[in-house]
Amino acid sequence: MSASTSSEDRPRKRRPYAPRVPLAERREQLLDAALAVIVSDGYDRISIDAVAKRAAVARSVVYGAYENLDALLTALLDRQQARAFARLLATVPRTEGGPRDPAAFAAEAVRRMSAMLREDPDTWRLILLPPGNMPTVVRDRIEADRERFRTLVEEWLALALADRPGPALDARLLAHALVACAEHFGRVALTDPGRFDPDHLIDQVRTILGALWPPPP
Repeated sequence: MSASTSSEDRPRKRRPYAPRVPLAERREQLLDAALAVIVSDGYDRISIDAVAKRAAVARSVVYGAYENLDALLTALLDRQQARAFARLLATVPRTEGGPRDPAAFAAEAVRRMSAMLREDPDTWRLILLPPGNMPTVVRDRIEADRERFRTLVEEWLALALADRPGPALDARLLAHALVACAEHFGRVALTDPGRFDPDHLIDQVRTILGALWPPPP
C-alpha cells in the first residue's frame, strides 16, 4: 500500500529567480520586456504579469523598479520617443548652408534610414505600423515628432530650392510628400524586407532627385 502524498510533500514550482542587478539596468530590462509584449500582443495585453513573464522575473521585481504599470509605460514611452527622434535626426546628414548636391544628400539619408530600421525594428513597428488599440497619448506624441521631422525636411528643402532655376517648388508640400514616401518604404521594409533591395532604392532616389536638382558643376 503506497503512502498518500500531501500537498506539503509535493515539490513547489519555483518562482523566476532574478539575479541582483543595478536598478538602472533592471529598469532597462523591464522596458525591453514591455516593448516586446506590446509589439507581439498589443497594448490590450500589457500588464505587470505579462512584463514579469517576458523578463523571466517575479512580479515583486517589477514593482521594485516601477511603482505601477502606468509608471512603467510612461517611462517606456519617454525612452522610445527620445530614442526614435534622436535616431531619426541622425539619418539627416549635416551640411552648412544647405546641401550642394540634394540628390546625394537624400540618398545618404535613405541609406541611414535603412540601417536604422534594421537596428531597431520593434520601435519603428510601433511608429510605422501602430496597432489599432494604441493609446491616444502615444499617437499624439508620434504625430508631434512626425511634424517636427517634417519641419526639418522642409527647412532642408527650402535651402536646396533657394538657388534652383526653373519653376518654383513648394518646400512645405514636398516635405509632406517625401516624409510620406519614406514612411511607406519603411513599412515595406518592416513587413516585406526582401521586396526592395536597399541599394537599388538608394540609387533610384539619387536618380530621381538628381533630375530635379542636377549636382553643381
